[in-house]
Amino acid sequence: MEKTVDILCVGETLIDFIGHQMDARISETKDYHRYLGGSPTNVAMNMARLGMHTAMVASVGKDGFGEYILDKFKTAGIDASNVRSLHNTPTTVIFVSKTTGTPDFIPYRQADQQIHAEQLPAALLGQTKVFHTTAFALSGKPSQQTIISKAKEANGLGAKLSIDVNYAERVWPDRMEAMRIIKEYCSLDPLVKVSEDDMARLFDKELSHQEIFDFFHQLGVTIVCLTLGSKGVKLSQKGKEPISLPAIKIEKVMDATGAGDAFWSGFLFAYIKDKTTEQCLKTALMLAALKLQNVGRLPENVDVLSELLKIT
Repeated sequence: MEKTVDILCVGETLIDFIGHQMDARISETKDYHRYLGGSPTNVAMNMARLGMHTAMVASVGKDGFGEYILDKFKTAGIDASNVRSLHNTPTTVIFVSKTTGTPDFIPYRQADQQIHAEQLPAALLGQTKVFHTTAFALSGKPSQQTIISKAKEANGLGAKLSIDVNYAERVWPDRMEAMRIIKEYCSLDPLVKVSEDDMARLFDKELSHQEIFDFFHQLGVTIVCLTLGSKGVKLSQKGKEPISLPAIKIEKVMDATGAGDAFWSGFLFAYIKDKTTEQCLKTALMLAALKLQNVGRLPENVDVLSELLKIT
């Protein structure tokens, strides 16, 4: 089957209410602005703006927020035919602090957890080049088993899997279950993106970079990408020396929310374009730097980057 879908993003689509006050905790934040959010959603929007044929699988409430989300997908040119609108289940909402570091957040989860098998038909999976999801998406039920079973099916049909292991205890308090499900997904050799914060939360302790890489490689993962915030990125490819690159210096960080998603969008964009691993990292760092200079997702005119990102 011809692979006509560059990337299929499966998981949370929601409303982020991001605080106005910079570096204020949620308890100190007085007012918020509405943004389309959810890690797979951010990746889908970014990829669509980079000219990728993008499809989204998610669930929203049949409410004003759900309408807003679907309108955003339509405007971006994302295939949202498998995004379901649910009666009597509100759209998921998250309140997020505005910060230059790792944001504080309070999730109010509802519709995002309701992804069902019929939203991921075999025909769609067979057309998919990259199947992307997150630990956040895997934490909700029944979405969890749907995503695991459909990832296996997509993998069998020739799709490359991807995951952002964005673990947070507040979202997934059962750490043992989280570990089991993440291991099951990683046994399919996805492209893995993690941050130092994610790993500290998942293991409930600080690990060395090598310990993080070894953990994933032992599960069968070939490529592990560890983001280091302002220190850049380190990537480990099984059997090869790790690659480290510095972050692109920017004068003023406007908002760090979604920076990891921008980074991974850049990486996957270059990966789909058959770039080298180092080119993928350079593209990722460029998109992350662009995001850090904007509140919310990438700016609307990011489609022009598809030419700029031909990094050699």
